[in-house]
Amino acid sequence: MTRHVIKRLPIDTGVSGWEAISERAYPVTALDHDITADWLIIGAGFAGLSAARRLSQLRPQDKIVILEARELAKGPAGRNSGFMIDVPHNLSSGEYSVADEQSTKDEIRQNRLAIAFAADVAAEYGLSKETFDPSGKTNAAASDRGLGLNENYRKSLEKIGEDYRVLDADQMREMTGSHYYRGGLYTPGAVLIQPAEYIRGLARGLRSKIDLYEHSPVLELSREGRFWKAKSNRGSVSAPKVILGVNGHIESFGHFRRRLMHIFTYASMTTAFSQNEYGGVTGADRWALLPADPMGATVRKITTNGLSRIVIRTRFTYDPSLQVSDRRVAGIAAEQRRSFDARFPGLKGLPLEYSWAGALCLSRNHVPAFGEVEEGLFSACCENGLGTVKSTLAGMMAADLATGAGSPELEQYRNQPEPSKLPPEPIAWLGVNSVIRLQELRAGREG
Repeated sequence: MTRHVIKRLPIDTGVSGWEAISERAYPVTALDHDITADWLIIGAGFAGLSAARRLSQLRPQDKIVILEARELAKGPAGRNSGFMIDVPHNLSSGEYSVADEQSTKDEIRQNRLAIAFAADVAAEYGLSKETFDPSGKTNAAASDRGLGLNENYRKSLEKIGEDYRVLDADQMREMTGSHYYRGGLYTPGAVLIQPAEYIRGLARGLRSKIDLYEHSPVLELSREGRFWKAKSNRGSVSAPKVILGVNGHIESFGHFRRRLMHIFTYASMTTAFSQNEYGGVTGADRWALLPADPMGATVRKITTNGLSRIVIRTRFTYDPSLQVSDRRVAGIAAEQRRSFDARFPGLKGLPLEYSWAGALCLSRNHVPAFGEVEEGLFSACCENGLGTVKSTLAGMMAADLATGAGSPELEQYRNQPEPSKLPPEPIAWLGVNSVIRLQELRAGREG
């Protein structure tokens, strides 16, 4: 008998603004009895819910159960910046880059497959434009270095035949109301989402097809005969096939140990303000900026029912413990205050209402932790910094693999090496955090 005892559970620090302003339309149900199902999915984020939807399409008569350790959208799925990006960028390298042309085109095609899946979700379940907005994104440059990185990125886009539009300082100021930016590079294929609303909307749409139990962490996962049995606090689920959509916590289940980098990033969201109050210094109703240097600041403005908020995301840390302190979140929020005020000096009195940390999972060789890791146990983990898209894709592909629904997309996706090993601790901690900090310092005014 195979038995995995899960000794650590997800810990999320700070209140995500996305989740705080999201409305929940259905009650929380926790697992309180023993049940049997055809499929068990562990984790109700982008990977888990996407796998559930795909399974419901491929096996509509099967019973599908999802166990979520926390409450829906309060974990990493509701803590990201809300970009579904089609044209890739390499977070680990510290610079946007296009590798060899064919592999880049393949990755773009995979990303767009996931975005099309999400677009179908939005259409089928009636998600609002505030929740799912295919409006593209802009790489914003605030320095000579940023302008140079954008120019390199532009050349790469041109080489592979991707659409773009170059924006000058005046156009950036018209968009954002800020004099901080010297230029931008717009690409049309990205989708902006309200991540907590998207996750809750997808789960709401699936309610008639699945059983979702929240506040139901898996404490033990064992194989007994042809069934896997997941034990939670007050009940269990037995199923012949299990999909793990737990991102970096796949290590807690005994797989890919010492192969995954657990990175935290940090964000703050302002209190709501009216366009009449601050519209003149914050530009259009909605806009979304990624930094020309990916170690810089991501900034978004959202508007709903005439009230706006601005979200700023900066800083990265490597934390193999899979948790960070409230003190660190507060300290980085103070740094974000200075970064925010530099961009919007007219908003210095506007409070940052929410500040939070969110977990990412990276591998050294930028590949997912994917596949059938034990008989009947499938991993859809390690999103390499593009969680909304990569985790959606991983969930789709895991469902295809587990049901035997072969496709060229699946063959291409699964034909990747295993995540490469990390150096031992504390060498990895010192090395990764040193590289991150040097890259953040080099980003300079972009941060």
